[in-house]
Amino acid sequence: MNIYISGSMAYDRIMDFPGKFSDYILPDKIHVLNVCFNVNGLQEKFGGTAGNVAYSLSLLGEAPVIIATIGKDYATYFEWLRQNNLSEEGIRIIQDEFTAGAYITTDKSDNQITGFNPGAMKQATDFDLSAADPRDSIMLIAPGNLQDMTGYASVCRDRGIPYICDPGQSLTLWTGDRMKDWIRGSLLLISNDYEFEIIMKITGMIKSEILGLTGMIITTLGDKGALISTKGSDIEVPAAKAHDIMDPTGAGDAFRAGLLRGLSKQRSIEEAVRMGAVAAAYAVEKYGTQEHAYTFEEFASRFRENFGELQESGMVSKS
Repeated sequence: MNIYISGSMAYDRIMDFPGKFSDYILPDKIHVLNVCFNVNGLQEKFGGTAGNVAYSLSLLGEAPVIIATIGKDYATYFEWLRQNNLSEEGIRIIQDEFTAGAYITTDKSDNQITGFNPGAMKQATDFDLSAADPRDSIMLIAPGNLQDMTGYASVCRDRGIPYICDPGQSLTLWTGDRMKDWIRGSLLLISNDYEFEIIMKITGMIKSEILGLTGMIITTLGDKGALISTKGSDIEVPAAKAHDIMDPTGAGDAFRAGLLRGLSKQRSIEEAVRMGAVAAAYAVEKYGTQEHAYTFEEFASRFRENFGELQESGMVSKS
């Protein structure tokens, strides 16, 4: 099955401050804040919703089509994609912008100050889905350019392509009516529990009403696992055990990759969500969103440890 991922490509620039922000931010001077934090160094990591999901899918033997924009500093990211057998065919280069970038500074109490430049993400991708076979395609619409998010949903509905709504970090951009139109007709809606509360607030709808717009709701619950909700039914799926939790950032995108792999192979929704849980466990064990790696044999073994025998077949081993 062809997997399309609409979302963002970004560079994450991560910095560590050796002190506490609170020691240098004076509450009675907050109205004239002017402070410089000297950091220990900077690490650049590959990120973005589309990039992260595609990377974990590549570990699972898939070659999804990434639909995103990237800036004039694309060369390093493209080389990384090639190393992981991922194509740039669906990525539009915006030559007068930099790639979207997050500048994240973390202090020794794990507080974070982040600056985000959307850069190339401000532009539409203009990808043509006319060649996508509705009988053999699935699309994830992840946070990115809002025009793309609504536009691709409309195309998918018109052409009968199953699509997944994943609003995530884009929630502050939506109006209630626009979000309801976006969700209506989708295969499923996925979010974490906090985001789902915001979705209900934005739309003015309760869960049962949102289930009238989409076939299913998947709510991720961190270390408590995930909840699969359909009309009249809730199924709880526990989280997979991580060997060592280093960084939860990117776990959600890895989860979506495992879910997509299962759905693309027509596994049951419970099996697909379990695959998502195992993929997420690998992600939290590394610092960064595309730092984890595993072979199929390792993935299947981890799945077996948590959920029993993996019913998947035909997965490609990747060393």
